[in-house]
Amino acid sequence: QVQLVESGGGLVQPGGSLRLSCAASGSIFSINPMGWYRQAPGKERELVASITSGGTTNYADSVKGRFTISKDNAKNTVYLQMNKLKPEDTAVYYCNAKHAVTTKGVVLEVWGQGTLVTVSS
Repeated sequence: QVQLVESGGGLVQPGGSLRLSCAASGSIFSINPMGWYRQAPGKERELVASITSGGTTNYADSVKGRFTISKDNAKNTVYLQMNKLKPEDTAVYYCNAKHAVTTKGVVLEVWGQGTLVTVSS
């Protein structure tokens, strides 16, 4: 019913930047909120940033001032601009839709397939 497709991961040097994109497809009326999580090897998945349909944002303390989440409601797409990247940002980044209203009803907790971000010199 709802699919999330991420793109934009890759290898970047410390201090560099990357922009992740997550496009939601399906017969979607709305998604609220959408967010980015990450999971590093041997660690639990953690919230990086989220954004509500009204534009309210929330960030993990570790990325405040470096990452910016934004969205295009018309395209059902959310972005994560990551600046001043650090080696500890290395992880698989997952897009998440908490609550999606579709033509077939409500869908909860949809995850993308993940995109790998590696920060290394």
